[in-house]
Amino acid sequence: MNQYKAIYQIREMLQNLISEYPDQELQQKLHAIDQELDYFLERGIDFKQIVDELDDSIFITDKDGNVLYVNPAYTRNTGITPERVLNHNIYDLIEKDKLYSGGAIPDVLRTKKSAFRLSTTYGPGAPLMGYASGTPIFDSEGNLQQVIASSRPIVTLQSLKEDFNTFLKEVQEMTPKNTCTESEKHLSTEMIGKDGTLANIWTLINHVAPSDATVLITGESGAGKEVVADEIYRNSKRNDKPFVKINCAAIPAHLLESELFGYEKGAFSGANAKGKPGLFELANHGTLMLDEIGDMPMDLQVKLLRAIQQQEITRIGGSKPIHLDIRFLALTNSNLKEKIANGTFRQDLYYRLNVIPIYVPPLRERVADIETLCNRFIEIFSDKYSRPFSLTEQQLYYLKQYSWPGNIRELENIIEYLVLCSSGIGQVDDSIIAGLLNISLEQEPIHSDNVDFSTAVAQFEKNLLENTLKNCNNLREAGQKLNINASTISRKIKQYNINYSNKKE
Repeated sequence: MNQYKAIYQIREMLQNLISEYPDQELQQKLHAIDQELDYFLERGIDFKQIVDELDDSIFITDKDGNVLYVNPAYTRNTGITPERVLNHNIYDLIEKDKLYSGGAIPDVLRTKKSAFRLSTTYGPGAPLMGYASGTPIFDSEGNLQQVIASSRPIVTLQSLKEDFNTFLKEVQEMTPKNTCTESEKHLSTEMIGKDGTLANIWTLINHVAPSDATVLITGESGAGKEVVADEIYRNSKRNDKPFVKINCAAIPAHLLESELFGYEKGAFSGANAKGKPGLFELANHGTLMLDEIGDMPMDLQVKLLRAIQQQEITRIGGSKPIHLDIRFLALTNSNLKEKIANGTFRQDLYYRLNVIPIYVPPLRERVADIETLCNRFIEIFSDKYSRPFSLTEQQLYYLKQYSWPGNIRELENIIEYLVLCSSGIGQVDDSIIAGLLNISLEQEPIHSDNVDFSTAVAQFEKNLLENTLKNCNNLREAGQKLNINASTISRKIKQYNINYSNKKE
């Protein structure tokens, strides 16, 4: 029975009562009730029907958490039938049946206040994450009667993709400016290449992420060190706490100390009159990522060492120590051992940071990941510029032969350029790629149906050496890029009869 029909039948009952009882006072009261129902009825609003038609999942419990009602959208969104939850207690569904984790209803039952929480539903398919808004309903005496939760899966927000940048801008405008850092980025890009050369890194991340151990991430510029740091944070026990990033090379040395440790009011000329908390304080109870740690001035290295060892800092101009609970991630593309030998990096700080070392290999050592990376970047930029694009098999072959001195960052920039140059036709000429990579188109791709394994390996070595030597001044530099001895390169030049202008070097 719908709400409209129910009210209509109640009005009929009232009309019968009015005609049966001659008491005028009672008749007036019954007539007043009938008029109120008539006003409500004439508006034609059937609230249950409206709730049944909503796209949002509606979930209602009583004051003890017993499930009273779910609307049809709940089943559409989660795949869970009403019979699975109706007349069950929410705590049984969370703790015993493991149907949910998170959610707003338990918080509303506990605090009797509205709550907005993330929730994961474990239905018949893959786990489904969404957001839930819980609202308490009270009677006239202020006693909790029911709790209503409205939720929507995160995947349904894809329709808002066009408005997403506007949404982020609005959120950023609501965020206090002093929580931003020079290297602040969203954790939207996950690490690509979980097999092959990166398998050991993934295993290490899974082992160390849940701990509070300091991690030193090394590798060439553009190789993906920050993505590894993001994965460590994402898989850590502090992933709901602050994640503050700072690029030590991007901030002038005379400002770096105040940015890191903050200052008290009147600490120096031009300082904020109220003082300012540093990034260490903003990262308290969370994670602090120090990028380009090898470029930190020597005098600050001493203070950083003390902050890590003692887990406390003192603001500039202050005297009261501030106790901290921070997990540190340090990143560098420098050879810190060479810097120690040159006297530009403290040995004790190195050993304090190098608790868990992770080396991120350059892209030239991850050839198997190039196709996956290309597909991901094509997806991103095709969507961004509304231009479909694809690489031919031959073009992909050329990309795999390149030495990638700029690593993943260089590949990303090239794919963006190619998508823009496609002019909406979906492809580019091979000559454009050849010009970007400074390679010759004379070399045809190797096909597995007409060449054996040894020949393919030899051809790959020759192409890799030729491309690397074009971008290097001498064999020593080429050897450093390829991580092999210069004598090995010299022998390979003779073996493959490579035309190298500095053969007599």
